[in-house]
Amino acid sequence: MAKFNLRSRLFLSHLAVMTVGILPLVVIGRLSTPWFLVITLQRYENGVMSLHRRTQLLKGFEAAWSRGMVWSILVGGGTAGGLSYWVSRRIIRPLDQMAEITRQFAVGDLTARVPPSEILEIQRLANSFNRMASDLEGVEQRRRELVGDLTHELRTPLTILHGYLEGLADGTVPPQPELYERLATETTRLQRLVNDLQELSKLEAGYLPIQAQRVDLPPRLAALIQTFEGQRANPDQVALGLDCPPDLPAVYADPSRIEQIMINLLGNALRYTEAGKVMVRAWAEPQRVYISVTDTGIGIAAADLPYVFERFWRADRSRNRSSGGTGLGLTICRRLVTVQGGEITVTSQLNQGTTFTFWLPPA
Repeated sequence: MAKFNLRSRLFLSHLAVMTVGILPLVVIGRLSTPWFLVITLQRYENGVMSLHRRTQLLKGFEAAWSRGMVWSILVGGGTAGGLSYWVSRRIIRPLDQMAEITRQFAVGDLTARVPPSEILEIQRLANSFNRMASDLEGVEQRRRELVGDLTHELRTPLTILHGYLEGLADGTVPPQPELYERLATETTRLQRLVNDLQELSKLEAGYLPIQAQRVDLPPRLAALIQTFEGQRANPDQVALGLDCPPDLPAVYADPSRIEQIMINLLGNALRYTEAGKVMVRAWAEPQRVYISVTDTGIGIAAADLPYVFERFWRADRSRNRSSGGTGLGLTICRRLVTVQGGEITVTSQLNQGTTFTFWLPPA
């Protein structure tokens, strides 16, 4: 069985509809028109016209009717056929453009878009197609940025490791405990970066399990504060406090993920606060339980605030990477809050401090 494309099928369907409409007209007209003519002649001739004359008149009328019908079919059918072909092309053109755009996508060009169409259904399809193309372009752009950022982040520790190992191999660098400690630090940083990337990829793909349950925040926040109090190098310069009412409503979330979020936020706050205080607050509002971490550190410029949760973003680009983490902690925090049904925001002023606030649904 021969296969036709959509344009041919539309055109043939228009011709079939036209044929089905013309055939009854031709058949009924051919059979009924002479009979109606005879009745009309009998009504007006009053027996004057002879049978021979009537037969000739009837044959002449049938011949004239047949010629008129043939010309009507040729002209009308040709016009209808041409119009059907034109309509079919207008309907198929956006679909052909979509097919061409998909071929461009296949070779890596994600900038093409389907132009507007006067046909409502085709326009809706084009809008959906263009949204998909924009999403694909955004995904590809983020993929390229991730590869570029990851390459940049890996280059520094790998360069350090390579340089020191070469020096140890050729004897230009003496083996000392401090050197091995530096090498261990760089490998730990690489391992932390890989772990963060793996966790972020699982979060964005939806593969990281969230064990949501009823969680009482006051004891968990107090335990985190005590943990950080015992690990800080400058407890006299930076005060660490907690403001959390004991009757705070419980939240419905994963307790281990809440701790992970708080560890990231508290670690950042203490890292960039040389003097002053870091305050953790918790309070409840209708259908939301809020937690905030406020510091009196270096702050973030207003122009940088929209990029705080982006991968590998750093407020102070000149600072030592070894003290600045992997640049993925806040990205992971945002994803962890989002997958648990909440939202995280940030406010900051340079040299005055930063506040990260997130909320979770109550249990």
